[in-house]
Amino acid sequence: MKKILLLIAAALAACATITSRPVAWVPNEKSGTVTIVDATSDRVTGELRTGGKPRGIAVSPDGRTLYISEQQSGSLLVFDTATRALRGRVVLGPSPEGIELSRDGRWLAAAIEDENVVVLVDTVRGAVAARIPVEGKNPEHTAFSPDGHWLLTGAEDGTQVDIIDVDARREVAHVMVGRRPRGIAFTPDGKRAFVACELDSTVDVIDMATRRVERTIPGGPFSNGVVMGPRGERVYVSNGRGASVSVVDVARGAVIATIPVGQRPWNMDLTPDGARLFVANGRSNTVSVIDTATLTRVADIPVGAAPWGVAIR
Repeated sequence: MKKILLLIAAALAACATITSRPVAWVPNEKSGTVTIVDATSDRVTGELRTGGKPRGIAVSPDGRTLYISEQQSGSLLVFDTATRALRGRVVLGPSPEGIELSRDGRWLAAAIEDENVVVLVDTVRGAVAARIPVEGKNPEHTAFSPDGHWLLTGAEDGTQVDIIDVDARREVAHVMVGRRPRGIAFTPDGKRAFVACELDSTVDVIDMATRRVERTIPGGPFSNGVVMGPRGERVYVSNGRGASVSVVDVARGAVIATIPVGQRPWNMDLTPDGARLFVANGRSNTVSVIDTATLTRVADIPVGAAPWGVAIR
């Protein structure tokens, strides 16, 4: 009996090791697929077919559920990551883009660009909890504050970031920023938000207490995607026309490195330990992998056509 118990324990330990390996999910807008990548070995391990045009992507904190915004049907697709089966579908509205989960995974926000609204989805019920109008035109990305109280969304056809009170389910303020604000990321303490302004090729830093831009940092050509380092010491910004990623030192408010990647880099994600950054290159049909310790590109992974972003758990 003791020997059997030891064998079972060993098998469970092996399973835990396998399932703890980070996985990168890459939606390919023109292929109607999601490429599945082992984020440790950089090896493609499978493909999930969604049909239509998959765009925004998010993974639940426990790694068991995958959420994808699908443009053609105007829906949120909900997949089981273990079986890769479609678990459900939630109607969002015409042309949904970026989606974002609250830190606890309870709420999902989706930017609906054709209606100028942000849809708040209750992930427990699998249903829309609120449709929140915003002043800015053509919202594309959303970002929850770490405490889940605030939700920011940028107006792609404008120069403002709208601030939504999640509990009140309404916009309460907006902050004027550079032209075509796109990616948004909070510092871990929630005191500041970094916003990529594509047409100005800059990154605006919003002070959430004063609700004003406290600093503007020059970025690369057509800055768009933004990812915050896990300790808040660095911000990574993709540059659409620069085929590069800028690394911003948060304390100094300055770019400390520029790393070449594929063509039309867009949205990105970090491995949980922050050691590697995965960058979706929309025109190269690849994902570039950056070692954040050496600030060098270490791999280019072929994926589907027009990868939109990356989500890693």
